[in-house]
Amino acid sequence: MIKPAMPLSTGQLQPASLDLRLGAKAYRVRASFLPGRGRTVAEQLERLSSDIISLEGEGAVLERGCVYVVPLLESLELPQTIAGIANPKSSTGRLDIFTRLITDSSEVFDQAATGYHGPLYAEVSPRSFSVRVRQGSKLNQIRFRHLRPGQLHQNTFALKDEDMIARHAKMPLVDGDLHLRDGLVLRIALAQSALGNVIGYRAQKHTDVIDVDRIGAYAISDFWDVISARPDGRLILDPGEFYILASQERVHIPPDLAAEMVAIDPAMGEFRVHYAGFFDPGFGYTASGVPGSRAVLEVRSHEVPFVLEHEQIIGRLVFEPMAEEPDVLYGQTAISNYQGQNLKLSKHFRMD
Repeated sequence: MIKPAMPLSTGQLQPASLDLRLGAKAYRVRASFLPGRGRTVAEQLERLSSDIISLEGEGAVLERGCVYVVPLLESLELPQTIAGIANPKSSTGRLDIFTRLITDSSEVFDQAATGYHGPLYAEVSPRSFSVRVRQGSKLNQIRFRHLRPGQLHQNTFALKDEDMIARHAKMPLVDGDLHLRDGLVLRIALAQSALGNVIGYRAQKHTDVIDVDRIGAYAISDFWDVISARPDGRLILDPGEFYILASQERVHIPPDLAAEMVAIDPAMGEFRVHYAGFFDPGFGYTASGVPGSRAVLEVRSHEVPFVLEHEQIIGRLVFEPMAEEPDVLYGQTAISNYQGQNLKLSKHFRMD
């Protein structure tokens, strides 16, 4: 059901998802769009695109603030019982590259409907840094949900809070007390005692280009301003600024579950948290059984300044059962870049 234009590589495979690869060209478009029922993305690109950019060889720079649509190397032929759900990769979110999946005839982003046969496209819009990409670069990922006949119109597959209480009793899902509200509640870490003196990073306005395929190549100080803890445990988010912060809690995703970060309640604050909110099975595992990885948060304030306070509720993790346990868990391969993380920028930066 996965039809790649070039053979898949082992580096694309995660415990619960498949990394998707950019194709040979990118279309610069005037605005984001959805094709809508009965229309293809290619038809819309003919109307909306202004430039076609080659991504072959050394690739090309996608400019900050612009919107691009890139055909992917993978296409799908899904049966009627399989649906696809996409999200940006963790490294993509931490670079503030807004990335969404588009399919033909779709009226929503990041979903491939059951029975979908056709190409896949990525909408890519760098928000903080201009980035260099090339054919084969991986910015988003897709996972597949197997639906029984009675589930075809079901909207949620999350574990209920009472099930999570039972799971937590067997193996902790979080260090400390379990707080639930239709998922595991997470709070922001802004105090010095939680993370040391550095509690976050704010993206600089004028920087060099970042090559998304270069790992550990860039100095933090060239792209980020360090945010130090304040005695009152507060941080004022400036409108339009992009921040990397971390959760107070350390979490663990059991082998037979995956998790997704979702908003606790859109009415609780004028800010957005986590572009890339998917957690593979095994994330945060430690031999002692104590959850070992914080959730790193990509945060942007909207129209007005907004005050965050230490341990303020920032989001929740919703857990969903896997069809079966993966053969290899997150943290057991060389591409598990964020296992055991505290506050951590994307893999492109040297943590000197």
